[in-house]
Amino acid sequence: MNRRRLGRAAALMLVLVLAMCATLAGCGPNNSGERIKVRLGEVTRSIFYAPEYVAVEKGFFSEQGLDIELTTTFGGDKTMTTLLSGGIDVALVGSETSIYVYQQGTGDPVVNFSQLTQTDGTFLVARKPLEGSFDWNKLKGSIFLGQRKGGMPQMAGEFTLKKHSIHPQNDLNLLQNVEFANIPTAFASGTGDYVQLFEPQASMFEKQGKGYVVASFGVESGKLPYTVFMAKKSYIDKNADTVQKFANAVQKAQNWVQQSSVDDIAAAIAPYFQDTEKDIVRSVIKRYKDQGSFAADGIVDEQEWNNLQDVMEAAGELKKRTDFNTLVNNQFAEKAKQNVK
Repeated sequence: MNRRRLGRAAALMLVLVLAMCATLAGCGPNNSGERIKVRLGEVTRSIFYAPEYVAVEKGFFSEQGLDIELTTTFGGDKTMTTLLSGGIDVALVGSETSIYVYQQGTGDPVVNFSQLTQTDGTFLVARKPLEGSFDWNKLKGSIFLGQRKGGMPQMAGEFTLKKHSIHPQNDLNLLQNVEFANIPTAFASGTGDYVQLFEPQASMFEKQGKGYVVASFGVESGKLPYTVFMAKKSYIDKNADTVQKFANAVQKAQNWVQQSSVDDIAAAIAPYFQDTEKDIVRSVIKRYKDQGSFAADGIVDEQEWNNLQDVMEAAGELKKRTDFNTLVNNQFAEKAKQNVK
Protein backbone atom coordinates (compact mmCIF):
# COMPACT_ATOMS: atom_id res chain seq x y z
CA MET A 1 0.00 0.00 0.00
CA ASN A 2 1.53 3.35 -1.02
CA ARG A 3 1.61 6.52 1.08
CA ARG A 4 -1.45 8.01 -0.65
CA ARG A 5 -3.55 4.93 0.14
CA LEU A 6 -2.23 4.87 3.72
CA GLY A 7 -3.22 8.50 4.07
CA ARG A 8 -6.72 7.83 2.73
CA ALA A 9 -7.08 4.81 5.04
CA ALA A 10 -5.99 6.87 8.04
CA ALA A 11 -8.40 9.67 7.12
CA LEU A 12 -11.23 7.17 6.71
CA MET A 13 -10.43 5.64 10.10
CA LEU A 14 -10.48 9.08 11.71
CA VAL A 15 -13.88 9.83 10.19
CA LEU A 16 -15.23 6.52 11.50
CA VAL A 17 -13.86 7.15 14.99
CA LEU A 18 -15.35 10.64 15.08
CA ALA A 19 -18.69 9.30 13.90
CA MET A 20 -18.66 6.69 16.66
CA CYS A 21 -17.79 9.35 19.20
CA ALA A 22 -20.71 11.49 18.07
CA THR A 23 -23.05 8.50 18.30
CA LEU A 24 -21.90 7.75 21.84
CA ALA A 25 -22.30 11.36 22.97
CA GLY A 26 -18.70 12.32 22.32
CA CYS A 27 -15.20 11.04 23.03
CA GLY A 28 -14.53 14.06 25.18
CA PRO A 29 -16.36 16.64 27.27
CA ASN A 30 -17.51 18.57 24.20
CA ASN A 31 -16.84 18.77 20.47
CA SER A 32 -13.69 20.85 21.00
CA GLY A 33 -12.32 18.48 23.62
CA GLU A 34 -12.51 21.16 26.32
CA ARG A 35 -14.02 20.43 29.70
CA ILE A 36 -17.18 22.31 30.63
CA LYS A 37 -17.12 24.51 33.70
CA VAL A 38 -20.27 24.68 35.79
CA ARG A 39 -20.48 27.16 38.65
CA LEU A 40 -22.58 25.52 41.36
CA GLY A 41 -23.82 27.37 44.43
CA GLU A 42 -25.13 25.42 47.43
CA VAL A 43 -27.39 27.16 49.92
CA THR A 44 -25.31 25.88 52.85
CA ARG A 45 -22.67 23.25 53.59
CA SER A 46 -24.55 20.28 55.00
CA ILE A 47 -24.25 16.50 55.41
CA PHE A 48 -27.85 16.60 54.19
CA TYR A 49 -26.37 17.12 50.72
CA ALA A 50 -24.13 14.03 50.85
CA PRO A 51 -24.91 12.86 47.27
CA GLU A 52 -23.66 16.19 45.90
CA TYR A 53 -20.24 15.73 47.52
CA VAL A 54 -20.17 12.09 46.45
CA ALA A 55 -20.67 13.19 42.83
CA VAL A 56 -17.63 15.44 43.11
CA GLU A 57 -15.35 13.18 45.15
CA LYS A 58 -16.11 9.99 43.23
CA GLY A 59 -15.44 11.75 39.94
CA PHE A 60 -18.96 11.36 38.57
CA PHE A 61 -19.07 14.98 37.35
CA SER A 62 -15.61 14.60 35.89
CA GLU A 63 -16.65 11.47 34.01
CA GLN A 64 -19.26 13.60 32.29
CA GLY A 65 -16.63 16.14 31.28
CA LEU A 66 -17.74 18.72 33.83
CA ASP A 67 -15.51 20.85 36.04
CA ILE A 68 -17.59 21.85 39.06
CA GLU A 69 -16.76 25.12 40.80
CA LEU A 70 -18.59 24.67 44.11
CA THR A 71 -19.28 27.61 46.37
CA THR A 72 -21.47 27.95 49.45
CA THR A 73 -23.81 30.90 49.04
CA PHE A 74 -25.23 30.92 52.59
CA GLY A 75 -29.00 31.33 52.53
CA GLY A 76 -31.86 30.96 50.08
CA ASP A 77 -32.14 34.67 49.28
CA LYS A 78 -28.41 35.06 48.60
CA THR A 79 -28.32 31.87 46.54
CA MET A 80 -31.18 32.98 44.34
CA THR A 81 -29.78 36.50 43.97
CA THR A 82 -26.44 35.03 42.87
CA LEU A 83 -28.17 32.75 40.36
CA LEU A 84 -30.34 35.50 38.90
CA SER A 85 -27.40 37.90 38.58
CA GLY A 86 -25.30 35.32 36.72
CA GLY A 87 -22.81 34.67 39.52
CA ILE A 88 -23.51 30.92 39.35
CA ASP A 89 -24.98 28.64 36.70
CA VAL A 90 -26.77 26.11 38.92
CA ALA A 91 -28.15 26.47 42.44
CA LEU A 92 -28.80 23.80 45.06
CA VAL A 93 -31.56 25.29 47.15
CA GLY A 94 -35.13 24.71 48.27
CA SER A 95 -37.81 24.58 45.57
CA GLU A 96 -39.83 27.22 47.37
CA THR A 97 -37.29 29.83 46.25
CA SER A 98 -38.13 29.18 42.60
CA ILE A 99 -41.79 29.78 43.44
CA TYR A 100 -40.99 33.03 45.26
CA VAL A 101 -39.07 34.31 42.21
CA TYR A 102 -41.91 33.33 39.88
CA GLN A 103 -44.48 35.06 42.10
CA GLN A 104 -42.50 38.30 41.84
CA GLY A 105 -42.78 38.16 38.06
CA THR A 106 -39.99 37.18 35.72
CA GLY A 107 -39.56 36.46 32.05
CA ASP A 108 -36.79 33.98 32.80
CA PRO A 109 -38.08 31.66 35.55
CA VAL A 110 -35.85 29.42 37.65
CA VAL A 111 -36.55 25.79 36.75
CA ASN A 112 -36.06 22.73 38.97
CA PHE A 113 -34.34 19.94 37.03
CA SER A 114 -32.80 17.46 39.48
CA GLN A 115 -33.93 16.73 43.03
CA LEU A 116 -31.38 15.87 45.74
CA THR A 117 -33.34 15.59 49.01
CA GLN A 118 -36.99 14.67 49.44
CA THR A 119 -37.83 15.48 53.06
CA ASP A 120 -37.31 18.30 55.50
CA GLY A 121 -33.94 17.93 57.23
CA THR A 122 -34.77 19.26 60.70
CA PHE A 123 -35.53 17.55 63.99
CA LEU A 124 -37.40 18.46 67.15
CA VAL A 125 -34.88 18.65 69.98
CA ALA A 126 -35.97 18.77 73.62
CA ARG A 127 -33.92 20.05 76.52
CA LYS A 128 -34.68 16.96 78.57
CA PRO A 129 -34.47 13.30 77.52
CA LEU A 130 -37.66 11.62 76.37
CA GLU A 131 -39.57 9.51 78.86
CA GLY A 132 -41.77 7.03 77.03
CA SER A 133 -43.27 7.84 73.62
CA PHE A 134 -43.33 11.45 72.52
CA ASP A 135 -46.64 13.32 72.78
CA TRP A 136 -46.83 16.45 70.61
CA ASN A 137 -49.23 18.00 73.12
CA LYS A 138 -46.26 18.44 75.45
CA LEU A 139 -45.25 21.38 73.28
CA LYS A 140 -48.32 23.42 74.22
CA GLY A 141 -47.35 26.35 76.43
CA SER A 142 -43.63 25.75 75.86
CA ILE A 143 -40.99 28.14 74.58
CA PHE A 144 -40.24 26.95 71.03
CA LEU A 145 -37.15 28.19 69.22
CA GLY A 146 -38.12 27.99 65.56
CA GLN A 147 -36.52 28.67 62.20
CA ARG A 148 -36.67 31.80 60.02
CA LYS A 149 -40.15 32.82 58.91
CA GLY A 150 -40.81 32.02 55.25
CA GLY A 151 -38.02 29.45 55.04
CA MET A 152 -38.85 25.85 54.25
CA PRO A 153 -37.72 24.49 57.65
CA GLN A 154 -40.08 26.82 59.49
CA MET A 155 -42.95 26.11 57.09
CA ALA A 156 -42.46 22.35 57.44
CA GLY A 157 -42.31 22.82 61.20
CA GLU A 158 -45.54 24.80 61.33
CA PHE A 159 -47.22 22.33 58.96
CA THR A 160 -46.30 19.50 61.34
CA LEU A 161 -47.48 21.37 64.41
CA LYS A 162 -50.86 22.11 62.81
CA LYS A 163 -51.10 18.46 61.77
CA HIS A 164 -50.96 17.65 65.50
CA SER A 165 -53.56 20.32 66.32
CA ILE A 166 -51.03 22.80 67.67
CA HIS A 167 -51.37 26.42 66.55
CA PRO A 168 -47.80 27.77 66.38
CA GLN A 169 -48.68 31.35 67.32
CA ASN A 170 -51.46 30.63 69.87
CA ASP A 171 -50.35 27.43 71.60
CA LEU A 172 -46.61 28.15 71.80
CA ASN A 173 -44.29 30.93 72.82
CA LEU A 174 -42.73 30.89 69.36
CA LEU A 175 -39.36 32.60 68.94
CA GLN A 176 -38.31 33.46 65.39
CA ASN A 177 -36.03 36.44 65.99
CA VAL A 178 -32.77 34.47 66.19
CA GLU A 179 -30.49 34.32 63.14
CA PHE A 180 -30.26 30.86 61.54
CA ALA A 181 -26.56 30.44 62.38
CA ASN A 182 -27.15 31.40 66.02
CA ILE A 183 -30.10 29.10 66.80
CA PRO A 184 -28.00 26.21 68.18
CA THR A 185 -25.97 28.60 70.36
CA ALA A 186 -29.14 30.25 71.68
CA PHE A 187 -30.61 26.89 72.70
CA ALA A 188 -27.34 25.72 74.25
CA SER A 189 -27.20 28.91 76.31
CA GLY A 190 -30.66 28.25 77.78
CA THR A 191 -33.17 29.80 75.36
CA GLY A 192 -36.25 27.66 74.75
CA ASP A 193 -37.68 24.36 75.94
CA TYR A 194 -37.66 22.91 72.42
CA VAL A 195 -35.77 23.80 69.25
CA GLN A 196 -36.01 22.89 65.58
CA LEU A 197 -32.49 21.94 64.46
CA PHE A 198 -30.66 20.68 61.41
CA GLU A 199 -27.93 18.12 61.64
CA PRO A 200 -25.16 17.85 62.73
CA GLN A 201 -26.20 20.15 65.59
CA ALA A 202 -28.94 17.74 66.71
CA SER A 203 -26.54 14.78 66.98
CA MET A 204 -23.85 16.95 68.56
CA PHE A 205 -26.27 18.15 71.24
CA GLU A 206 -27.25 14.56 71.99
CA LYS A 207 -23.61 13.56 72.38
CA GLN A 208 -22.93 16.54 74.64
CA GLY A 209 -26.11 16.04 76.68
CA LYS A 210 -27.42 19.48 75.71
CA GLY A 211 -30.53 18.25 73.91
CA TYR A 212 -32.36 15.15 72.72
CA VAL A 213 -34.02 14.37 69.39
CA VAL A 214 -37.65 13.45 70.04
CA ALA A 215 -39.17 13.68 66.54
CA SER A 216 -38.35 14.28 62.88
CA PHE A 217 -40.03 17.07 60.95
CA GLY A 218 -38.92 15.29 57.77
CA VAL A 219 -40.94 12.20 58.65
CA GLU A 220 -43.92 14.21 59.89
CA SER A 221 -44.26 16.66 56.98
CA GLY A 222 -43.94 14.00 54.26
CA LYS A 223 -42.06 13.97 50.99
CA LEU A 224 -41.22 17.29 49.38
CA PRO A 225 -38.87 18.52 46.63
CA TYR A 226 -36.89 19.93 49.54
CA THR A 227 -33.52 20.62 47.94
CA VAL A 228 -33.22 20.68 44.17
CA PHE A 229 -30.67 21.63 41.53
CA MET A 230 -32.13 24.46 39.49
CA ALA A 231 -31.10 26.97 36.85
CA LYS A 232 -32.61 29.81 34.87
CA LYS A 233 -34.71 28.61 31.95
CA SER A 234 -32.47 30.52 29.55
CA TYR A 235 -29.40 28.63 30.81
CA ILE A 236 -31.13 25.27 30.46
CA ASP A 237 -32.32 26.10 26.93
CA LYS A 238 -28.83 27.13 25.81
CA ASN A 239 -26.95 24.37 27.66
CA ALA A 240 -29.22 21.32 27.48
CA ASP A 241 -26.31 18.94 26.90
CA THR A 242 -24.46 20.29 29.95
CA VAL A 243 -27.59 20.03 32.10
CA GLN A 244 -28.04 16.43 30.97
CA LYS A 245 -24.44 15.60 31.90
CA PHE A 246 -25.00 17.26 35.27
CA ALA A 247 -28.17 15.22 35.88
CA ASN A 248 -26.32 12.04 34.86
CA ALA A 249 -23.61 12.67 37.46
CA VAL A 250 -26.18 13.38 40.17
CA GLN A 251 -28.06 10.18 39.34
CA LYS A 252 -24.87 8.11 39.53
CA ALA A 253 -24.14 9.62 42.94
CA GLN A 254 -27.69 8.90 44.08
CA ASN A 255 -27.35 5.28 42.97
CA TRP A 256 -24.05 5.01 44.82
CA VAL A 257 -25.49 6.47 48.05
CA GLN A 258 -28.50 4.15 47.93
CA GLN A 259 -26.24 1.11 47.50
CA SER A 260 -23.42 2.08 49.89
CA SER A 261 -22.93 1.69 53.62
CA VAL A 262 -23.01 4.58 56.07
CA ASP A 263 -19.26 4.17 56.65
CA ASP A 264 -18.48 4.33 52.92
CA ILE A 265 -20.61 7.45 52.44
CA ALA A 266 -18.99 9.08 55.48
CA ALA A 267 -15.52 8.34 54.08
CA ALA A 268 -16.45 9.80 50.68
CA ILE A 269 -17.71 13.13 52.04
CA ALA A 270 -15.14 13.46 54.85
CA PRO A 271 -13.08 16.16 53.04
CA TYR A 272 -16.06 18.51 53.26
CA PHE A 273 -16.53 18.07 57.03
CA GLN A 274 -13.04 17.98 58.45
CA ASP A 275 -14.12 19.91 61.55
CA THR A 276 -16.92 17.44 62.36
CA GLU A 277 -16.18 14.31 64.38
CA LYS A 278 -16.36 11.14 62.31
CA ASP A 279 -18.92 9.46 64.57
CA ILE A 280 -21.19 12.49 64.23
CA VAL A 281 -20.93 12.40 60.42
CA ARG A 282 -21.86 8.70 60.47
CA SER A 283 -24.75 9.34 62.86
CA VAL A 284 -26.17 12.08 60.65
CA ILE A 285 -25.88 10.03 57.46
CA LYS A 286 -27.58 7.07 59.13
CA ARG A 287 -30.42 9.24 60.41
CA TYR A 288 -31.06 10.78 56.98
CA LYS A 289 -30.63 7.48 55.17
CA ASP A 290 -33.00 5.65 57.52
CA GLN A 291 -35.79 8.19 57.04
CA GLY A 292 -35.34 8.32 53.25
CA SER A 293 -34.19 11.93 53.02
CA PHE A 294 -31.76 11.26 50.16
CA ALA A 295 -33.76 11.07 46.91
CA ALA A 296 -33.16 7.89 44.90
CA ASP A 297 -33.41 9.83 41.64
CA GLY A 298 -33.62 13.41 40.43
CA ILE A 299 -37.25 13.33 39.33
CA VAL A 300 -39.44 15.94 41.02
CA ASP A 301 -42.71 14.15 41.68
CA GLU A 302 -45.88 16.16 41.02
CA GLN A 303 -47.51 14.94 44.22
CA GLU A 304 -44.48 16.09 46.20
CA TRP A 305 -44.64 19.45 44.41
CA ASN A 306 -48.26 19.82 45.45
CA ASN A 307 -47.37 18.84 49.02
CA LEU A 308 -44.74 21.59 49.00
CA GLN A 309 -47.37 24.13 47.99
CA ASP A 310 -49.73 22.80 50.68
CA VAL A 311 -47.00 23.48 53.26
CA MET A 312 -46.39 26.98 51.87
CA GLU A 313 -50.11 27.70 51.72
CA ALA A 314 -50.60 26.63 55.33
CA ALA A 315 -47.82 29.02 56.34
CA GLY A 316 -49.45 31.91 54.43
CA GLU A 317 -46.42 32.24 52.12
CA LEU A 318 -48.08 31.27 48.83
CA LYS A 319 -49.83 34.01 46.85
CA LYS A 320 -51.02 31.62 44.16
CA ARG A 321 -50.36 27.96 43.40
CA THR A 322 -47.85 27.46 40.59
CA ASP A 323 -48.38 24.91 37.86
CA PHE A 324 -46.00 21.95 38.11
CA ASN A 325 -44.91 22.13 34.47
CA THR A 326 -44.02 25.80 34.71
CA LEU A 327 -41.15 25.41 37.17
CA VAL A 328 -40.22 21.73 36.84
CA ASN A 329 -38.43 20.07 33.93
CA ASN A 330 -37.99 16.35 34.54
CA GLN A 331 -36.67 15.38 31.11
CA PHE A 332 -33.03 15.39 32.24
CA ALA A 333 -33.64 13.42 35.44
CA GLU A 334 -35.86 10.92 33.64
CA LYS A 335 -33.24 10.30 30.97
CA ALA A 336 -30.53 9.98 33.61
CA LYS A 337 -32.57 7.49 35.61
CA GLN A 338 -33.14 5.41 32.50
CA ASN A 339 -29.55 5.42 31.26
CA VAL A 340 -27.26 5.74 34.30
CA LYS A 341 -26.45 2.58 36.20
